[in-house]
Amino acid sequence: MSDSRFNLICGVDEAGRGPLAGPVFAACVVLNPSHKIEGLSDSKKLSEKKRKTLTHIIKTRSIAWAIASASVEEIDQLNILQASLLAMKRAVESLSFTPDKVLVDGTHSPHLSIPVHAIVKGDSLVPEISAASILAKTARDAEMWILHQCFPNYGFNQHKGYPTKKHIAALQVHGISVAHRRSFSPVRKLILHRCT
Repeated sequence: MSDSRFNLICGVDEAGRGPLAGPVFAACVVLNPSHKIEGLSDSKKLSEKKRKTLTHIIKTRSIAWAIASASVEEIDQLNILQASLLAMKRAVESLSFTPDKVLVDGTHSPHLSIPVHAIVKGDSLVPEISAASILAKTARDAEMWILHQCFPNYGFNQHKGYPTKKHIAALQVHGISVAHRRSFSPVRKLILHRCT
């Protein structure tokens, strides 16, 4: 009997490197070649409605998937790149089996005990990475909705933590919440300004 796990490719991507608030999320997906999913693409090119629909399909039809994150504290301690790689590593290592190869979007890869390849624009080119991109994005957006319930003054439900004019204005009026990344320049500058 052949090993059903042979040649299983795991796609990995992150969501939330640019925002000023909230955790960074990563997801990994092992697609099932027998159950192809139409419409996979870079999550940023899809509407929120389409991402939610595809998220359900990905979770239902994939051989395996996992989502992980790195906290605001870890982002501030490690830097956003290393925190993103940590979230990726956590996602892959939380699978119930070890894939044969990991394909990661971008130019940096998490340190894993299995072969890892970084692919520039992989979220548009590789279906496994596209699927991971969608799961990571929908998971992070859901987290920002939760943070909005805790900190309604900042508009996290709208801008998802990105440095929009409305977000910066809210920071200047209401100050910094525990959900904000203190190592990010706009937040750090506000802290320094208030200390002088």
